[in-house]
Amino acid sequence: MSGWENEASRASVPEFPTRRSMREAAERRSQRRAGEPGPDTAVMAMRDGHPTRRSLKVQQRHSARRSAPGGRPPRGWRRTRWAIAAVLVTGLLGLGVAYANLSGNIDTIDLLDSIGTDRPTAAVEGQLNILVMGSDTRQGIGTTEYGSDTVEGGAHSDTNLLVHLSSDRSRAMVVSIPRDSMVPAPEDCNDLSSTVDNGVVRQWNMNFNQGGAPCVIRTLEGNTDIRIDHFIVIDFAGFTRMVDALGGIEVCLPQDVSDPDAQFELAAGRHVLDGKQALGYVRVRKEIGDGSDLGRIGRQQAFMSSVAQKATSTSLLLRPDRLYSFLDAATESMTTDSELSTTELARIANSVRSIGLSKVEFVTVPTEVYPEDPNRVQWTEEANALWEAIRYDRPLSADEPTPSATGSASMTTPSEPLTVSPDQISVSIVNASGVSGLSAQTARALAVQGFVSMLGGNLPVGEVTGTVIRHSSENAEAARTVQAAFPGSELVEDETVVGPVVVQMGPGAMNPVEVPNRLGFEPLPPMPATAENLGASTATSGISVRTADEDICS
Repeated sequence: MSGWENEASRASVPEFPTRRSMREAAERRSQRRAGEPGPDTAVMAMRDGHPTRRSLKVQQRHSARRSAPGGRPPRGWRRTRWAIAAVLVTGLLGLGVAYANLSGNIDTIDLLDSIGTDRPTAAVEGQLNILVMGSDTRQGIGTTEYGSDTVEGGAHSDTNLLVHLSSDRSRAMVVSIPRDSMVPAPEDCNDLSSTVDNGVVRQWNMNFNQGGAPCVIRTLEGNTDIRIDHFIVIDFAGFTRMVDALGGIEVCLPQDVSDPDAQFELAAGRHVLDGKQALGYVRVRKEIGDGSDLGRIGRQQAFMSSVAQKATSTSLLLRPDRLYSFLDAATESMTTDSELSTTELARIANSVRSIGLSKVEFVTVPTEVYPEDPNRVQWTEEANALWEAIRYDRPLSADEPTPSATGSASMTTPSEPLTVSPDQISVSIVNASGVSGLSAQTARALAVQGFVSMLGGNLPVGEVTGTVIRHSSENAEAARTVQAAFPGSELVEDETVVGPVVVQMGPGAMNPVEVPNRLGFEPLPPMPATAENLGASTATSGISVRTADEDICS
């Protein structure tokens, strides 16, 4: 074998790496990753002491890879990025599990089966009415200090709150219904043919005892003509857990209290109460004030104000851990209608996130002594004004500033997207308020938004109250766009209306605002003429209102 053949043979035989060669190879790889030339590269890159074109190109590629925004990031960053992605995925999965757990906490009732279809229709699209009831069941609270059952057997709704959210979600009203109110009610709550009109007069909290939440809803709708969209029932156990999840709630006692029935004893002054103490506080009645249920309602409203202030001050909605703990406590002892899912609850909560505490009002249904029993009460004429304000989504206070009264171009948000553009709608404005110039300024405010508006004459003053929008069935969608311009207006389908949608403005009518699908950018003109305060019932002036931002000792 020749020397050449020996050299070839040696070249074809694989060599096993030595420790030195492995170390040198590792150093070369490290240098390449760092963008530094290895020993071989340094030799090849220099010629007569100067860099070659090839070495410059290599150097440029290394530099671009290190600095270019689109370049491949270092391996350490890639690991960090994947770690962040893993955390986000885990968090989202955890959120999904959390919602599933919350949904599993809630018991539901199908309202259609238990209430039927003979119900009021919403007078104003987009408003929301939720009936919240506090059940006095003793089950699940882990103690017999409050007894094991009620006197009659079964639960009662000793706390009854109608929560009204305005259509534009700019304000909220929480109405307390006294449990001792004597009102017409269905005689047999399990019989849908038994109604308020052919029923009996019954104490309010006995409706829950006779037929649960559906019976209370049917009684409220039958007496007020207000449609209830959802209901929530929370018992003693759920209440105590919610308070504990918030870290306690501050209350203010005007005097020392010792009430064995409510299991509550505390000195006068400010105190932060845990769940069990708070339950006693909202139940105490006989040993404080005049000992009436109405006095207890006042303390409950102050307590709810304190809850709202605590939830706001602690940024509850911005702390997922606190929020989940609170919602888990709330839903664990909650019964709702089948349409009020955790997703719907979240949607509602998101829609009211911008309502300030000053725009959350607490009101008690006005009552007087029930003639047949001095220990019971009945609703007064002022209550009718309260129900009307809710039904037509109007502010309770006649002097409360509204967007249209101040000339602001605030926009309402319908619950469903508008499908007809203003330039496709003819509107006829009819003045039934007696306010000179109201029709003309309304027509101008609609015209700048693209509506084809015209004056439609006058009606006798008082012929209509508020704003009534009349339309034929074929113009129903067009009428919804018009209604978006008039907060608190009432839609009426009227087949005698031919052509334009008719807007009738009577005492209490609100001036128009911008609609979400308006055309053009010209601002709404000044609207000095107003009929808003003309329709305010003098009866509402006697209704006491407490806002959520008031001091709890006031």
